[in-house]
Amino acid sequence: MRKILIVGAGQAGLQLALSLRAEGYEVTLMSARTPEEIRSGWPTSTQAMFDLSLQTERAYGLNHWENVTPPIQGLRAQLSVEKGQLALAFNAPLDRPAQSTDQRIKMARWLEDAEERGVEVVYNAATTQDLDAITQLGRYDLTVVAAGKGDLVAMFDRDPERSPYTEPQRGLAVAYVHGLRPDPEWPEPHVGFHALPGLGELFVIPGLTHSGPCDILFWEAIPGGPLDRWAGHTGRMAPQQHLEITLDLIREHLPWVAARAGDVQLTDAKATLHGRYTPTVRRPVAQLPGGGRVLGLADVVIANDPITGQGSNTAAKAAHHYLQAILARGDQPFDEQWMTETFETFWSAHGMAVTGWTNGMLQPLPPHVQQVLGAATANERIARRFAYGFVDPNDLLNWFVDPEKAAAYVGEVSGA
Repeated sequence: MRKILIVGAGQAGLQLALSLRAEGYEVTLMSARTPEEIRSGWPTSTQAMFDLSLQTERAYGLNHWENVTPPIQGLRAQLSVEKGQLALAFNAPLDRPAQSTDQRIKMARWLEDAEERGVEVVYNAATTQDLDAITQLGRYDLTVVAAGKGDLVAMFDRDPERSPYTEPQRGLAVAYVHGLRPDPEWPEPHVGFHALPGLGELFVIPGLTHSGPCDILFWEAIPGGPLDRWAGHTGRMAPQQHLEITLDLIREHLPWVAARAGDVQLTDAKATLHGRYTPTVRRPVAQLPGGGRVLGLADVVIANDPITGQGSNTAAKAAHHYLQAILARGDQPFDEQWMTETFETFWSAHGMAVTGWTNGMLQPLPPHVQQVLGAATANERIARRFAYGFVDPNDLLNWFVDPEKAAAYVGEVSGA
């Protein structure tokens, strides 16, 4: 039986470990935190996951929150051209609901699942030196690094051709809250996308946390701009102060959201997160000092800005893609060529589209995209296809990102 070591217990690492174990592999998983430490910790993401990604979890019985997480019915896009003035708005329904389950709940439960299902779980924050020693022992047929933060990421070289940015493009600030009233324009659970050109974006995401259904208020601020109120706080800001800044900005720029937020409170004492990072694509194989090779997964090798909500989706799809590649490999060695090909086929199948789309959305919207969004206000078919791009970003290559294709599609649909 082949033996796989997975370092990192986030969406990708845990999903790959559990699915490999279900397929009969001997799996060792290294996690820096225990289930209880995760449950009692701070949030790590906003994790709105769409249907294709959720299907990769359902396939292995990992969808424990299917009937309790609010079903996200779509996106409501809103664009402001002047402070407090709405210029454009439309609803973009999804064919099948999305979900956002707090990873403090999800990863803690999946770690417990891993132990119950026969994965050897080692609670240790691995270093490069640890991996070097482990690989030299020759115990594992393959080592996968899925720990997207810290020392291990530095082993993987930045790919300059696929990484156009050299500094963060947004300051990120998240608050999990109770008490936000439903949007009267669309009372069903949906992601509210509020674009403030030249300033940043606010996302309002229905989710599930420790204390039940909630909303996630997520500011993306252009660095140095008026929304970048978390700049300079290198440590963790007091949660209540974080919430006050969040609500102050909403009252100043988005009065229609502020009208719903009069009773907002944090869901728990550790319900906030802020920071920033540079979107980066890295080369998939790292060589350890002793000569061993390890394969990077998910955020380790594709770290996009969360503006398109694709982080957890990309992680889930990457875990599923790597699973299929491992199964197809049979008894052949997991050599460097296979590692590189495994990543490159994922890049072609998913990573390239989502990275290109995400990087584009970090820039001022080009005229053809503004025209598409304007057309979506009057045509539900266009709005639905825009929503589907969040499910499968590859579809956006067929129309949304190309000016000529976008114009042709909008003309065809509008004429019909």
